[in-house]
Amino acid sequence: MTPVHFTFSSAFLLGLTGLTFHRTHLLSALLCLEGMMLSLFIALSLWALQLGSISFSASPLLLLAFSACEASAGLALLVATARTHGSDRLQTLNLLQC
Repeated sequence: MTPVHFTFSSAFLLGLTGLTFHRTHLLSALLCLEGMMLSLFIALSLWALQLGSISFSASPLLLLAFSACEASAGLALLVATARTHGSDRLQTLNLLQC
């Protein structure tokens, strides 16, 4: 495994462990998801450059578009949660109360 692959794999796993173990606030979960998507985007871009094929070069942009949609939906949920519950702590959310 090259150092570049190790760096992006460890960045993805670091975001995944942050998402798994530090689930107190919704904002921290969204930041961990964005870190994971950023590491996937950079790794996919480098992989497309290494392959050198023209047909594969659009996939990092597609991933970036989905990441932007995910971020906007997450921020909309964060604002809605903060307005209705008063904070973004995940312990205050109850799915059975809806």
